[in-house]
Parts: sequence; C-alpha cells; structure tokens
Amino acid sequence: MAGPTTAQRGERQARGSSAARPPLGGPSGGRRPRLPGRGVLVLALVLAVLLTAGGSWTLYGSSWLRVERVEASGPRVLTSDEVLEAAAVPVGSPLVSVDTDEIEERVRRKLPRVDTVEAVRSWPHTIALEVTERKPVLLIRKGADFVEVDDESVRFATVPSAPAGVPLLELASGDSPSLRRFGADRLLREAVRVTGDLPRSVAGDVRTVQVGSYDSITLGLHGDRTVVWGSAEQGRAKARALEALMKAAPEAGHFNVSAPTAPAVSGS
Repeated sequence: MAGPTTAQRGERQARGSSAARPPLGGPSGGRRPRLPGRGVLVLALVLAVLLTAGGSWTLYGSSWLRVERVEASGPRVLTSDEVLEAAAVPVGSPLVSVDTDEIEERVRRKLPRVDTVEAVRSWPHTIALEVTERKPVLLIRKGADFVEVDDESVRFATVPSAPAGVPLLELASGDSPSLRRFGADRLLREAVRVTGDLPRSVAGDVRTVQVGSYDSITLGLHGDRTVVWGSAEQGRAKARALEALMKAAPEAGHFNVSAPTAPAVSGS
C-alpha cells in the first residue's frame, strides 16, 4: 500500500502547527487590555486638583474649622482668665494655622508661675491649654513680700503673704566667707536639695532652712526644735537617720544628723 504523498504530509504539518499556536490574546482567548485614553487621564487629574482645592478651602477658607473657643485647665493660683490673656490665641483664625508652639512659649514667658503648658487643637473649633504650675519649696523674704522658689531653684513669683507649709530661707549674711566663696545662688540650690530629701513626716513641720555656709544647714521646726543637717550631701541617709531619731526620742528638742552614721539627739 502506497504511503502518503509529499503534498499530504505538508498539509498535516500545517494543521499541527496551527493547532499548537495559542490563540491571539492569550490562553483565555480575550483581547489585550487597552491603556486609558488621554481623556480619562485628564479627568482624573481634574478630580485630584478639585479634591485638593476643596480640602484646602475647608481647612483655611471656610468657617467650619475656625477657632471659636479657648479653654484652660490646671491652674491653681493663676486664674483661667490670666492664662487665656497670656496665650492670646487668635480667635477666628483657621484652627489648622494656629501656631501652638508659639502660644506655649508666650504663656511661659508672660507667666513665670507656669512650669509646663501644652496647647492642643480640639477639632473642630477649640484650642485647649493644659497648664501645670510651679510649686514653692522655699520662700525668700524681700521687704514685706516673699519670693517663691521651686524645686529647680527657680524664683518664679513674689507674693505679699507666705503660703502655708513652705519654709523660709535664712541665708548667711552678706559678709559671710561662705557666701563670698559660693554665692547666693549656689547656697540656695543646696537648701533646695535639702528640702527635696526631707522625709514626708518632717517636711510639713519645717519652718525655716538656715544656711550659714555650704556645710552648715540647720532646719527650724515647730515648737522651737532644730535639726543640724550639715551639708546637702547624703541627704537620703540623713532623712532616714532623722526619722529614726524622732521615733526613738519624740520629746527631744535638738537632732543632729550631719554625720548620718552617728546621729545624736539632745534636749527635751
């Protein structure tokens, strides 16, 4: 039997090659995706511009997000009105444009009693001022008034009457060798260190902190009792020794903790 002719073999090869070739557009037989036309791109660009412009107008140009109210919380000696006046927040301005750092700096500059202040945007219409005041740990007599000193040795306010429970600093006289050597500011810092180390059971009983020199600090307590503290060094150890002495000899009038490992008590 005769085999296929040359023409027949060529026809079969052509059919096989055609069957193996994938259809146009990929295995799914779909058409290739078309890139968006120029009109679609222009429309997307216009929409983006409109959205940006609308957002900017809402934040800066509309009346929806403007400062209408300013609130102050935290002041104890100061009044809220004093804080608000110092802050000088631009009411009516866009809330987003208010410089909160500048407001905080202005409050601290105008009100030295303020230790920290935080200006916070409260959307949609409020600036809230959170204030923490300095607390006096010592008083310095100035004529008939008193200068308040905080735990960082900052003189922050002058008041006409002494706040309750705050001891008075009695500094060495102007011709004292210690004052000439260390200066009033250094001796003040040493006195502040002592007040920070006092045990709570004693701190409220202290009436005066007498600084004769760098290493001669004496506390005056109610009832004419005294505590020889010495220098401000080893403050925690001295505080523990003083508590122990007062428990062991509650009727004593004089306590010496300048050498905390060998404290002494006398008087009754």
